[in-house]
Amino acid sequence: MAPVLPFLDIVAASKRFGVATVLDGVGIGVARGEFVSLLGPSGCGKTTLLRIIAGLLTPDDGTVRLDGEDITRKPPHRRDIGVVFQNYALFPHLTVSENIAFGLQSRRVDRDEIRKAVAGLLDLVHLTEFADRSVRLLSGGQQQRVAVARALAVKPKLLLFDEPFSALDRKLREVMQIELKRLLREVAATAIFVTHDQDEALTMSDRVAVMNRGAIDQFAEPAAVYHRPATSFALGFVGLSTRLAGTVRDAPSNGEVLVETSIGSVRGAGGFVTGTPVIVGVRPERIRIGTGSGNSAKATLTDVVFQGSKTFLHFAASSGDQFLVETSDPPRIGLEPGSVLDLTWSVEDTLLYPTESTR
Repeated sequence: MAPVLPFLDIVAASKRFGVATVLDGVGIGVARGEFVSLLGPSGCGKTTLLRIIAGLLTPDDGTVRLDGEDITRKPPHRRDIGVVFQNYALFPHLTVSENIAFGLQSRRVDRDEIRKAVAGLLDLVHLTEFADRSVRLLSGGQQQRVAVARALAVKPKLLLFDEPFSALDRKLREVMQIELKRLLREVAATAIFVTHDQDEALTMSDRVAVMNRGAIDQFAEPAAVYHRPATSFALGFVGLSTRLAGTVRDAPSNGEVLVETSIGSVRGAGGFVTGTPVIVGVRPERIRIGTGSGNSAKATLTDVVFQGSKTFLHFAASSGDQFLVETSDPPRIGLEPGSVLDLTWSVEDTLLYPTESTR
């Protein structure tokens, strides 16, 4: 049986601006109906990759295929791709219904079909009662839904989102994340979503591509990206972590190495040779207060940060290190700065990376 090709297939895409390489041989495959986030800091290449998919930029090398067709050199208006921009790009002189209908009118769709399509989309985005209102009178979240409905109206093969929630306040962002996820699943849309917000990517995506300096460090489901980051960059960018610099002191043949750190010896799984400088990572919620089996340390508490359902404990660490513990049930005594606490975590939760993986 022949392998199933990705619905969107990007192969070895590179882009240079002068002497700067912004994308360096990026490859990614997206399945039909999948929601994929491109996640990374400013300058990592995620927006450049989105613009290449949209046809707004042409790659210097590589190919872009959509639904089996090579669209690398196709102009944007012939790609059957919808784009929702950061500022939504709505027409301020038109009503909500007129904005949604615009693309259908441009394609000379029958008037009755347009009316039916717009009514269905208004219902989908919960804006039926705002059909005749000017988009200038809508809230940011409502405008975002109009932009999505307008993009969906022409039934594109692929939807692209360029940080559409960046102008919204935190509470509205959280609401719109769930709302957009619902909308796209209802219509079985294939979507690429650009964001620098890790929580946004983890909440919404079927898979997340973590981008770093023009390359993809990891492309996996959100749980895998969080619990088993592929590089120390992914560990540091996605979620909080305890990070300790260390050197492999012993590397027996059982695949478990002993690493010397500023807090003492730590065991973890890895194929490193003795003397290798490494980064030791542990997610803060995996560290327990008290003694137990596995890795352990005594550390001096420096700060307590209360955040409602969880409390973060910061401990003294060497320069460049970070020792952080997250707990939902902190002890009622002994949490004053300066206290020395016993901490423990399992070998399985200990992540090891060569220091050069930060690139």
